Amino acid sequence: MGQGIYLHAQGTRYIDCASGTFNLSLGYSAKEVIAALHEQLDRCSHLSSDFTRSKSADIFESMREFLPAHIKSFWFRDVTGSGANEGAIRIAQKATGKTDIFSLFLSHHGQTVGSTGVSGNAFRHRSFSLPFTNSVKIPAPDCANCFYAQTPDRCGMLCAQRLEDFVEYASSGRVAALIVEPVLGNGGNIVPPDGWFAAVRESCDKLGVLIIADEVQTGFGRTGSFFASTGFAADLRPDLITFAKGAGGVGIPVAGVLMRPDLDVLEPWEHSTTSGANPLALVALEETIRYIRNHDVLANVVAVSTPLLRGLGDLSRRFRCMSNVRGVGLMQAFDLPTSLDVRTFIEVAKRHGLILRGSRYGFGRTVKVRPPLIITEDEVGELLVRLSDALRAYEKEILQS
Repeated sequence: MGQGIYLHAQGTRYIDCASGTFNLSLGYSAKEVIAALHEQLDRCSHLSSDFTRSKSADIFESMREFLPAHIKSFWFRDVTGSGANEGAIRIAQKATGKTDIFSLFLSHHGQTVGSTGVSGNAFRHRSFSLPFTNSVKIPAPDCANCFYAQTPDRCGMLCAQRLEDFVEYASSGRVAALIVEPVLGNGGNIVPPDGWFAAVRESCDKLGVLIIADEVQTGFGRTGSFFASTGFAADLRPDLITFAKGAGGVGIPVAGVLMRPDLDVLEPWEHSTTSGANPLALVALEETIRYIRNHDVLANVVAVSTPLLRGLGDLSRRFRCMSNVRGVGLMQAFDLPTSLDVRTFIEVAKRHGLILRGSRYGFGRTVKVRPPLIITEDEVGELLVRLSDALRAYEKEILQS
């Protein structure tokens, strides 16, 4: 069973540093959300979206205070981030009359054919024929592993400035959109450097390219603002925003697309799912928004992220295996020497009561630290103690063996 940030399983009380699959943003037991879901189950669990349109509109209005001023329309017909991203791609292509979708190396945009096709990892395509002929990947703003072998003080932001060259030489010349995770989550918790969002926005404006902010992982408070694109990534000024995961609060699947009003171009039959805008999903979404507002969740994320980041930095100075601590809000991470080290360390950490996740489905060398947004400062302290114990055991048992 779960309680707050803790999962009780197999006789152990774990701190869930992965927030489920990054979808338990409010932990395991947000009473108001759960009570509202029970009440909805007693009424009905499914309705056609024909009957839930007005509810969707009401929920969108409740979000308006948290949105960029230019985002005034919505499409709530998905229950997964994959579907929302595909919906955003369809919107971009139809609105612009163009075909190509740019994305970043190391990006992760979903599990469906289209969303996998625009994701930037070859291992996810290797065993299948997953055509997305209009997909072009460009270097990510990964300063720790710069594609151009530059350093931030002299790079000239090439990862943003060379976008025009990729449009000219690697595309059909008919580019509809660039899809961007404000923090590249599965790719390794990559936080773009200062100035990158503004540089990308400038390049896309020059080229007439829309920007889709994939906020499936960063949305609903994870970085300390409701969306990253209203906080540290505000200079991105996305034309469309997708959300999922944490939007359901306690793990209920719900997803959607937010956009400029002139991009509200799809007909209902052009993108929809059986469970899209179902009553349970909408109740979870509405109650999660209300919970975030009523419980000052965003302020809590800002408050507890500082001691967490500072504590991770302290640990990196004590343990030689740990490096490159980085993150925003409660989307923190650090690196270990190899992907094998990550897989082994996660098992060691589990013995010390921590649930952690690695990057790139085990191919990366990043350990992600993303507890529920309701974590307290005392619980952050407990997390850091357990992590210290796990690192000590790991260095003793594995690195010195």
